[in-house]
Amino acid sequence: MLPGKLLMDLDKKMSRRDFLKASAMGACVTAWAMTCIGLLKFPMPALLPDISNKFKIGSPEDFPVGTTKIFSDKNVIVFRDEKGLSAISLVCTHLGCIVSQTSQGFACPCHGSRYDEQGHVIHGPAPRGLDWFEISQLPSGKLVVDAGKRIPVGTKYTV
Repeated sequence: MLPGKLLMDLDKKMSRRDFLKASAMGACVTAWAMTCIGLLKFPMPALLPDISNKFKIGSPEDFPVGTTKIFSDKNVIVFRDEKGLSAISLVCTHLGCIVSQTSQGFACPCHGSRYDEQGHVIHGPAPRGLDWFEISQLPSGKLVVDAGKRIPVGTKYTV
Protein backbone atom coordinates (compact mmCIF):
# COMPACT_ATOMS: atom_id res chain seq x y z
CA MET A 1 0.00 0.00 0.00
CA LEU A 2 1.37 3.42 -0.91
CA PRO A 3 1.77 6.05 1.80
CA GLY A 4 -0.64 8.37 0.03
CA LYS A 5 -3.27 5.66 -0.23
CA LEU A 6 -2.80 4.84 3.50
CA LEU A 7 -3.39 8.46 4.46
CA MET A 8 -6.54 8.56 2.38
CA ASP A 9 -7.84 5.40 4.13
CA LEU A 10 -7.19 6.93 7.55
CA ASP A 11 -9.23 9.97 6.63
CA LYS A 12 -12.27 7.83 5.92
CA LYS A 13 -14.65 7.34 8.79
CA MET A 14 -15.26 3.79 9.96
CA SER A 15 -18.87 2.75 9.73
CA ARG A 16 -20.68 1.64 12.84
CA ARG A 17 -21.03 -1.87 11.45
CA ASP A 18 -17.26 -2.14 10.73
CA PHE A 19 -16.46 -0.83 14.25
CA LEU A 20 -18.76 -3.39 15.89
CA LYS A 21 -17.33 -6.16 13.71
CA ALA A 22 -13.75 -5.21 14.64
CA SER A 23 -14.68 -4.95 18.35
CA ALA A 24 -16.34 -8.36 18.33
CA MET A 25 -13.37 -9.89 16.55
CA GLY A 26 -10.97 -8.30 19.08
CA ALA A 27 -13.05 -9.63 22.00
CA CYS A 28 -13.03 -13.14 20.51
CA VAL A 29 -9.26 -13.08 19.96
CA THR A 30 -8.70 -11.80 23.52
CA ALA A 31 -10.97 -14.48 25.02
CA TRP A 32 -9.21 -17.18 23.00
CA ALA A 33 -5.76 -15.92 24.07
CA MET A 34 -6.77 -15.81 27.77
CA THR A 35 -8.16 -19.34 27.53
CA CYS A 36 -4.88 -20.58 26.07
CA ILE A 37 -2.91 -18.86 28.83
CA GLY A 38 -5.17 -20.44 31.44
CA LEU A 39 -4.75 -23.89 29.93
CA LEU A 40 -0.96 -23.48 29.89
CA LYS A 41 -0.93 -22.43 33.56
CA PHE A 42 -3.34 -25.17 34.68
CA PRO A 43 -0.74 -27.92 35.34
CA MET A 44 1.43 -25.59 37.45
CA PRO A 45 0.60 -25.16 41.16
CA ALA A 46 -0.91 -21.81 42.09
CA LEU A 47 0.72 -21.91 45.52
CA LEU A 48 4.18 -23.13 46.29
CA PRO A 49 4.56 -25.19 49.47
CA ASP A 50 5.86 -23.35 52.52
CA ILE A 51 9.16 -24.19 54.08
CA SER A 52 8.53 -26.24 57.19
CA ASN A 53 9.02 -24.55 60.54
CA LYS A 54 10.15 -27.87 62.01
CA PHE A 55 13.76 -28.92 61.78
CA LYS A 56 15.89 -31.68 63.28
CA ILE A 57 18.70 -30.70 65.62
CA GLY A 58 20.19 -34.10 66.41
CA SER A 59 19.89 -36.66 69.16
CA PRO A 60 19.86 -35.98 72.91
CA GLU A 61 23.42 -37.35 73.13
CA ASP A 62 24.57 -34.43 70.93
CA PHE A 63 23.58 -32.04 73.74
CA PRO A 64 25.45 -32.79 76.98
CA VAL A 65 24.70 -30.49 79.93
CA GLY A 66 26.20 -27.04 79.32
CA THR A 67 25.95 -27.28 75.51
CA THR A 68 25.01 -24.28 73.39
CA LYS A 69 24.47 -24.74 69.63
CA ILE A 70 23.49 -22.02 67.17
CA PHE A 71 21.52 -23.05 64.08
CA SER A 72 22.28 -19.94 62.02
CA ASP A 73 20.29 -21.09 58.97
CA LYS A 74 17.16 -21.21 61.17
CA ASN A 75 18.12 -18.30 63.50
CA VAL A 76 17.69 -20.44 66.60
CA ILE A 77 19.96 -21.16 69.54
CA VAL A 78 19.58 -24.36 71.58
CA PHE A 79 20.79 -24.63 75.20
CA ARG A 80 21.00 -27.58 77.53
CA ASP A 81 21.29 -27.26 81.28
CA GLU A 82 20.46 -29.56 84.20
CA LYS A 83 16.72 -28.93 83.73
CA GLY A 84 16.58 -29.74 80.01
CA LEU A 85 16.77 -28.32 76.49
CA SER A 86 15.49 -24.94 75.36
CA ALA A 87 15.31 -23.32 71.91
CA ILE A 88 15.31 -19.52 71.64
CA SER A 89 14.79 -17.42 68.52
CA LEU A 90 17.66 -15.16 67.46
CA VAL A 91 15.31 -12.76 65.64
CA CYS A 92 14.90 -9.39 67.37
CA THR A 93 11.26 -8.60 68.10
CA HIS A 94 11.77 -4.94 67.17
CA LEU A 95 12.46 -5.08 63.43
CA GLY A 96 13.65 -8.63 62.78
CA CYS A 97 17.43 -8.19 62.95
CA ILE A 98 19.49 -11.20 64.01
CA VAL A 99 20.73 -10.86 67.60
CA SER A 100 24.11 -12.08 68.78
CA GLN A 101 24.97 -13.82 72.00
CA THR A 102 26.86 -11.78 74.62
CA SER A 103 28.09 -12.53 78.14
CA GLN A 104 24.91 -10.93 79.59
CA GLY A 105 22.47 -12.51 77.12
CA PHE A 106 21.73 -11.24 73.62
CA ALA A 107 22.25 -7.95 71.78
CA CYS A 108 20.67 -6.57 68.62
CA PRO A 109 23.27 -4.85 66.40
CA CYS A 110 20.70 -2.77 64.51
CA HIS A 111 18.91 -0.63 67.09
CA GLY A 112 20.49 -1.55 70.42
CA SER A 113 17.92 -3.85 72.02
CA ARG A 114 19.37 -5.98 74.81
CA TYR A 115 18.00 -9.24 76.17
CA ASP A 116 18.99 -11.32 79.20
CA GLU A 117 19.92 -15.02 78.91
CA GLN A 118 16.21 -15.95 79.11
CA GLY A 119 15.36 -13.60 76.22
CA HIS A 120 13.60 -10.95 78.36
CA VAL A 121 14.04 -7.35 77.20
CA ILE A 122 16.57 -5.45 79.33
CA HIS A 123 16.88 -2.40 77.09
CA GLY A 124 14.50 -1.33 74.28
CA PRO A 125 13.28 -0.55 71.65
CA ALA A 126 12.20 -4.21 71.38
CA PRO A 127 8.52 -4.47 72.42
CA ARG A 128 8.78 -8.01 73.86
CA GLY A 129 11.26 -10.75 74.64
CA LEU A 130 12.72 -13.31 72.27
CA ASP A 131 10.48 -16.22 71.30
CA TRP A 132 10.96 -19.68 72.79
CA PHE A 133 10.17 -22.65 70.56
CA GLU A 134 8.90 -26.13 71.32
CA ILE A 135 11.32 -29.05 71.26
CA SER A 136 10.04 -32.61 70.83
CA GLN A 137 11.46 -36.03 70.07
CA LEU A 138 10.67 -38.20 67.07
CA PRO A 139 10.14 -41.97 67.41
CA SER A 140 13.61 -42.36 65.85
CA GLY A 141 15.07 -40.52 68.85
CA LYS A 142 15.99 -37.33 66.96
CA LEU A 143 15.10 -33.98 68.51
CA VAL A 144 12.96 -31.53 66.54
CA VAL A 145 12.48 -27.78 67.04
CA ASP A 146 9.12 -26.38 65.90
CA ALA A 147 9.81 -22.71 65.14
CA GLY A 148 6.13 -22.24 64.36
CA LYS A 149 5.06 -23.09 67.91
CA ARG A 150 5.93 -20.51 70.56
CA ILE A 151 5.97 -21.65 74.17
CA PRO A 152 6.20 -19.77 77.47
CA VAL A 153 9.63 -18.48 78.47
CA GLY A 154 11.47 -20.97 80.66
CA THR A 155 9.72 -24.07 79.29
CA LYS A 156 12.28 -26.80 78.75
CA TYR A 157 12.22 -30.19 77.11
CA THR A 158 13.41 -32.78 79.58
CA VAL A 159 15.49 -35.59 78.20
